[in-house]
Amino acid sequence: AHPVLQAAAWNVEVAGFVETREERERSDRIVVRVHRISGKRLEQPPDRVRVSVRKGTAPPVAAFVEFKARLSPPLEPLRPGGYDFARNLYFQGIGASGFVLGRIRTVEPPLLPGLRLRAAATIDAMRAALDRRIRSVLGGDRGAIASALLTGKRDAISTPVNDAMFISGLGHVLSISGYHMAVVAGLIFFVLRALFALMPAAAGHFPVKKWAAMAALAAAAFYLVLSGAEVATQRSFIMIAIVLIGVMVDRLAITLRTLTVAAIVVLLITPEAIVHPSFQMSFAATLALVAGYERSLSWMSTAAETPMGMRVALWGGRALIGLVIVSLLAGFATTLFAAFHFHRLAPYGVVANLLAMPLVSAWTMPMGILGVIAMPFGFDGFFWFLMGEGIGWMIAVALWVASLPGAVGRMAAFGIGPLLLGSAGLVVLCLLKSPLRLAGVALLALASLWAARTPQPDVLIAADGLTLAVRGSDGRLAIVRSGSDTFAARQWLAADADARSHTDAGVSAGIRCDQAGCIGRLADGRMIALARSIEAFEEDCRRAAVVASPRAAPAHCAALAIDRNVLHRTGAVALRRTGEGFVMSAVRPPGYDRPWAQARPSAVDTTAPRAPARDATPRPKDLEPGD
Repeated sequence: AHPVLQAAAWNVEVAGFVETREERERSDRIVVRVHRISGKRLEQPPDRVRVSVRKGTAPPVAAFVEFKARLSPPLEPLRPGGYDFARNLYFQGIGASGFVLGRIRTVEPPLLPGLRLRAAATIDAMRAALDRRIRSVLGGDRGAIASALLTGKRDAISTPVNDAMFISGLGHVLSISGYHMAVVAGLIFFVLRALFALMPAAAGHFPVKKWAAMAALAAAAFYLVLSGAEVATQRSFIMIAIVLIGVMVDRLAITLRTLTVAAIVVLLITPEAIVHPSFQMSFAATLALVAGYERSLSWMSTAAETPMGMRVALWGGRALIGLVIVSLLAGFATTLFAAFHFHRLAPYGVVANLLAMPLVSAWTMPMGILGVIAMPFGFDGFFWFLMGEGIGWMIAVALWVASLPGAVGRMAAFGIGPLLLGSAGLVVLCLLKSPLRLAGVALLALASLWAARTPQPDVLIAADGLTLAVRGSDGRLAIVRSGSDTFAARQWLAADADARSHTDAGVSAGIRCDQAGCIGRLADGRMIALARSIEAFEEDCRRAAVVASPRAAPAHCAALAIDRNVLHRTGAVALRRTGEGFVMSAVRPPGYDRPWAQARPSAVDTTAPRAPARDATPRPKDLEPGD
C-alpha cells in the first residue's frame, strides 16, 4: 500500500534517490524514491514518482536529485476493458508520473542510500557499461538490439524496427526469456563439459558434468541479474535452475512439474504478474512446448533410428523440423493472449522464425556471450561486430516479412470471457493425456468464435472529455480530438482492428466541427455531439442523442449527457446501441474501488474544463535547462 496522486499538480518540488533509469527513443525516464516533495494539490504525496527527462540527462541510479515536475495520476485504461497502466504502476510502488520541468540537479544526499539501492546502483553501472561498450561498436538499431539481448535495455530500438519485429513474429527475441536463458546456460554447460572431457585425469575421476551444470547455473543467475529480472526471465531462470539441479542429482527435469514449480515461485514473489501479458504469454508458450516435447520425444527418437531418419538428421532436417514445431507450438499457444493484449496476430511468424532463429541461436547469441567474456580483457570489439552482422540479418528478415501482404494481422478487442475459456482449453489440451484432451480443442474453438463475435462500441469518450469516437455508417470509427493527446486515439483504432493511423486525414471523416463543438452521426442517423463551450449545450441537448463534454452539462439536458461530473466518476466510457437506447460500460463502473483507482465522489459542478489526468507528453521547452 502506498499513496497514489489523485489530481494533476504543477511546479512540484521533488527531491529523492534515483532507483531506476530507462533510455527511450526520444527521452529518458527515471523512477525517484521521494525524500521530500512540496506543491499544491498534494493531499497524498506519493512515495515514488516516474518522470521523463530530456534525452541524455538521466542521472545514475542511487544519485540524489532535485527538480521541478508536472505530476499526474497514473494513467487509467483508455477504454473499458483496456490495459490498466495505473494497476501496473501501483504494484511497482509508483504513485505518480509526469515530466521534469527544466534542469534536474544532482546534489549531496542528506543520508546514505540503503544496501538494496547500492546493489541496484552496482548492477545498473554494469549494465550501463556493457550497453555503452556495445553501442560504441554497433550503432543504431543493431547496437540497441544487441544491448537488449544482453542487458534487457530495449527502449532505444527505433519504432519502425520494433514494430517490424512484433509484426513478423520475432518480437519474442527482444524479451529475455527461456530461449535466451537456455542459450546462455546451454553454451556454458557444453563448452565447460567439452573442456573437462579433454582432460582425462579430471574426466575419469571427478563429476565434470555436474561441475559444468553448476557453472552454467551461476552464469544463468548472473544473466538474470544483468538483464533486469523481468517476469519471463524469472520463469526461465527457475526452470533452467531446476533442470541444472536435476543434472547435479542425476534426475530428468524437463517436465510439466518444472513449469508448475516455476509458476508457483513467480506468483509467490509477484502475484500481480498473473494479469500481465509477459506472464501469460511466457507460460502459455512454455506449457505448449513442454507438452509437445513430452508427446513427440518418442516419435523423434524412433524416427532418428531409421535409415531415412538418419539421413534427414545428417542434413539438418531434424533441426529444421524441430524449429518448425517449436514455432508452431509457441505461436499457437500465445495467439489468443497476443490478440487480447495487443490486438495483433503474426500470420508469417513461422516464416520469420525459420529464416532468423537458426542464425540467432548459432551465431548472434554465442558472439554476444563471447563478447561479455572478452570485455574485461579489451578483446570484445570483434565479437560485437560479428554479433551485429547476425542482428542485421534478423532486422532484414523482420522488415521483409512485415512488408508482405497481410503481414499485419489485426484482431478487434474482446472481453476477459474468451480469454479465460481459451486458457482453460489450452490447459486441458496440454495437460490431459487421454483422448479427453481433445475437449481443449473444442474450448479453444468456442473461445475464438466468442472473441470474433464480440460486439464493438458505437461511441467512445475519453476520460478528459476532449476526445470522441463515433462509429458511422461505414462501420469504422471517426475520431475527433480537442486536445493534444493522441494516445487514446491510437489505442482505440488498434482495439477496433483499424489499420488507419490517428494522423490520417480521413480518420475524422463524417464529423463536423466549429468553435462551439463537434457533431457526428451513428449508422442509424442519431447525432452524437461534443460540446466544447457552454453555448453549445442549448442546441446539442435538444438535437443530439448523446452529448459528451469536458464541462458540466445543464440539469435539464434532454440527451444522454456524458459530462465532466460523469467522467470524473467513471473514467473513459463506451456506448453501444440497443434499439433506441444505449448500453454504457465504464473504466470505473459503480462500486469499483481499487487502491490504484479509488472511488470518486461527484465532481464540483463548474463550467471550467477538467485537466486531463494522464502522463502528458512534455513540450520541448519544458525540458530545457532553467531555474
